Amino acid sequence: MNKVLLTLTAVFFVTTSFYSPEVTTRKTEANLKARPSKSVLKAESKSITTSAEEIYTTIKFDNVNKLNPEVFYKAFLGFENLKKAGKLPAASHLLTVCDFSLSSTENRLWVIDLNEHKILFNSLVAHGKNTGEEFAQKFSNTESSYQSSLGFYITESTYNGNNGYSLKLLGMDSGYNDAALQRAIVMHGADYVSEDFIKSQHRIGRSWGCPAVPRALAEPIINSIKGKNCLFIYYPDNQYLSNSEWLKSEENI
Repeated sequence: MNKVLLTLTAVFFVTTSFYSPEVTTRKTEANLKARPSKSVLKAESKSITTSAEEIYTTIKFDNVNKLNPEVFYKAFLGFENLKKAGKLPAASHLLTVCDFSLSSTENRLWVIDLNEHKILFNSLVAHGKNTGEEFAQKFSNTESSYQSSLGFYITESTYNGNNGYSLKLLGMDSGYNDAALQRAIVMHGADYVSEDFIKSQHRIGRSWGCPAVPRALAEPIINSIKGKNCLFIYYPDNQYLSNSEWLKSEENI
């Protein structure tokens, strides 16, 4: 009987000796490495903040209106999230920002080259006629509302229409601007977006919801940002800012 027990013990020892604690430890470590920790995700989130700060602090705003750093950060965060989602090409480096919290008499549109840390354009830009007078106040995603729409857009192709050379915009924020193509919300030039109009009316003219720019700048701006680049129309609307999927940090996506 003792011989049988000794034989079984020996067999058990031999068969289990292949499953060493070292192998188990390696498997556990591999599984842990495969799953990013919360601290890693937070570090990635911080990297966007750091990148935004580095770019912003090196941009020269000489002779142009200075973009609010908080608005730039939000625009940059959405830009990065759109790239990660495959909505923008990996090589995309142009970011256009419209800050509709500012007076329409100010140059509140910026086209920024993120690679060169350079302002390419700083221009007047119109909001919709039912969005407000000098200042924007109301926004809509509804057809025939004649209001501007908040959020992130991806620039598409160009065409010549009733307003001349124009740029199609694809709204990326569901419920806020995703009806842009249906509403014919495009970037185009307009004579009412000018210093002369400001002198006579104390504001620029208003569009039917389009981010219209000065006639002389329409073609160079459109040609610079056409074809899968990012446009962000900002306003401190708490509901939009908390709901946009593009403004969520990585740990919340």
